[in-house]
Amino acid sequence: MTVPPEYRTASRNFERFLDEVRQQAMLATHNLSYAMTRAVLHVFRDHLPVQDAIDFANLLPPLLRSIFVENWHLVENPPAFGARAVLTREVLAVREAHNSSPDSAIGDVAAVLRRHVDVRAFDRLLARLPHGAAEYWAVP
Repeated sequence: MTVPPEYRTASRNFERFLDEVRQQAMLATHNLSYAMTRAVLHVFRDHLPVQDAIDFANLLPPLLRSIFVENWHLVENPPAFGARAVLTREVLAVREAHNSSPDSAIGDVAAVLRRHVDVRAFDRLLARLPHGAAEYWAVP
């Protein structure tokens, strides 16, 4: 079996993703775009039942998939999605002392992520996830 192209180009594609997030959010460094992306992915994950989170992860490029599942502490009944402002506060609270994400963090990562996934499959999945999941990834 040959190595899938998405794995052979994973690092280069991830660097491109971080650069696009950096530009979208007007951040100074890739480290800041990584921290923001990680927080946005983890907050989303923490509001999903396990199978839904796995289905979502399967749509992500390889390195984003690994970030999505890192340090995951499963809960039986995850909290429902709240309003964007509440979810943004959750994103900003992730590693708060090291988090310089703007208030537009969720929308900024969403705009870039949509350029790196199969958008039709992404939207089909979001449509069947719990209420609020599609709104989380809506681009303002």
